Amino acid sequence: MKNNLITILALTTAMAANAQTVKSPDGRLAVSLQCENSRLSYSTSYDGKTILEPSPLGLITDVADFTQGLSVEGFKVDTVKFSYSCQTLKKSHVDVKATHAVWSISRNGVPAYDLVFMVEDNDIAFRYEMRRQPAKVKGDSTFCAIIKDDQTHFNMPQGTTTFLSAQMKGGTGWSRTAPSYEHPYFTDRPTGDNAGGAGFVFPCLFKTPDGWVMISETGVTSAYCASHLDCEQGNRYKIANPLDADYNFNGTTTPGIPLPGCTPWRTITIGKDLAPIAETTIPWDFVTPLYEPSKNYDYGAGTWSWIIGMDESVNYKVQREYIDFTAKMGFKSVLVDNWWDKQIGRDSIEMLSKYALSKGVSLMLWYNSNGYWNDAPQTPRNIMNNLIARRREMAWMKSIGIRGIKVDFMGSDKQQTMQLYEDILADANEFGLEVIFHGATLPRGWERMYPNFIGNEAVLASENLHFSDDFCRQESYNATLHPLIRNSVASMDYGGVTFNDYFNTTNDSTMWGGHRVTSDVFQMAVAVLFQCPLNHLALYPSVTKNNEPWKLEFVKNVPTLWDDIKLIDAYPGKYLIIARRHIHTWYVVAINAQKEPLKRTLSLPMLKCGITLYSDDTNLKGSMKELKISKKSTYEINVPQNGAAIFVGKE
Repeated sequence: MKNNLITILALTTAMAANAQTVKSPDGRLAVSLQCENSRLSYSTSYDGKTILEPSPLGLITDVADFTQGLSVEGFKVDTVKFSYSCQTLKKSHVDVKATHAVWSISRNGVPAYDLVFMVEDNDIAFRYEMRRQPAKVKGDSTFCAIIKDDQTHFNMPQGTTTFLSAQMKGGTGWSRTAPSYEHPYFTDRPTGDNAGGAGFVFPCLFKTPDGWVMISETGVTSAYCASHLDCEQGNRYKIANPLDADYNFNGTTTPGIPLPGCTPWRTITIGKDLAPIAETTIPWDFVTPLYEPSKNYDYGAGTWSWIIGMDESVNYKVQREYIDFTAKMGFKSVLVDNWWDKQIGRDSIEMLSKYALSKGVSLMLWYNSNGYWNDAPQTPRNIMNNLIARRREMAWMKSIGIRGIKVDFMGSDKQQTMQLYEDILADANEFGLEVIFHGATLPRGWERMYPNFIGNEAVLASENLHFSDDFCRQESYNATLHPLIRNSVASMDYGGVTFNDYFNTTNDSTMWGGHRVTSDVFQMAVAVLFQCPLNHLALYPSVTKNNEPWKLEFVKNVPTLWDDIKLIDAYPGKYLIIARRHIHTWYVVAINAQKEPLKRTLSLPMLKCGITLYSDDTNLKGSMKELKISKKSTYEINVPQNGAAIFVGKE
């Protein structure tokens, strides 16, 4: 009680000075709210160093302009503690402790909204909880609002550099399928650029003079649109609504909400180093499941032919070979990609599914989301966007034992698209189907919100290794980015891990298909680096004949579900050393994208027994050896460019 009284007195004093400050439970992260000239702004600091400079707040709606005429009418603060478990996250069990602050804001004397902040030790989540407003007719009130513009800003200090991926302009790209969140990341760029006017997709990573900052959002459902960041000028970034050209200009760019109603959570993760970024759980901490799972969903590794064999491989003979291969590897599923309805046929898919189930394997089926918003020709089309056709199809899939679906070419962040995502997920759960999305937006807390959700692509993924030698040369560079940016906030269906030298069925340079430059140990490491609970690997069946047994045993046994994560050392675009734990086994992975070798002495006290090291020599030739336990728990690594080192041991 005494400590609470001291806190209240301190906050009352701050209010008198026209600013209120709240701190994280450990006291290192602070958020201050200011109201000057009837306008709101906030700022953040960490260990007394400014991380975000005063940044405007507010919403412009069809009801009123909630950026001016504002005053703080009330303030409450308390501490929240709770725990939750979710096996499809990077951490299966999470203990949450946060400072919960609520500022009650009025506009011209009329209650407008509550500004709600959740402040954890390295994370901030905040949102607007809107109230009903008086209508033009006296005595009436408004029951809904259109959010014309979100004026929430993030003002970076001078000297900040960026690690961002540009928002793709709607109606562009292959067959007008953009935006698909499939644009490269550019590292160590100065602030001030706005990617040709389209802005940047979440998550957005920044390096300030005093630390690292990641900005994103979570809790997006059919009740709102997905947003992105625009750079207005210099160091000023703000929330931006979807682009008009998304979805072939169908649907509004301005979300509608009921009143009372709320925006999604905007999230900020802050750290002196990158560990809080890679380890954050803020995307899931303040969202809740939207429905109960219809069954106990299963996870694991799987295979797919398309990444190596392309469209021609989607036939009955090859898919049956992949089923046999998958069963031999002890994997869970086979993803049957586009054109299966034309090149295999529904009757033969039923036969394939029956055969797969007899081998302890189940099928995932690819679908085109396209109904009327792009030109992607791949079939099946015009099913997932139509409720009647979708539910009929899902009933058929359930009847023949299909595991789940991969839905492609979503191409929009509009509220209308968020409705389609939610409808597909909810219907699929009713029929016991798991869901993966490709050509899609970033998941925003969906692993916890939708129990049958697996993951989204939302990144330049492995298919580009087939199409481009240049992308192959960038593979290790990109791999140092994703666990720190894209994959840090959501499951990422990447589809990597191959031992082919060339991405084609003959595994040679005479056929079209990218030339891999990373080592086999690097490919093994990808299974640990990229987190997705159902991970379809880019393995070709001949791998069982052409590789050392220790490589196959590793990919057979590497888990897809994780209980903990620790970032040991990293710099985006250069190198990455990260550890993941499954039950009592730790996997510690180091990769290197730099020309010079990565030499480190690693302190790995979590490895107590049974340590195995997989590593590369200077020629990228891999080997496996058992290690003696170090009395000091230190181990040396020397990782060449495009190579890797992997420690596996029990805690």
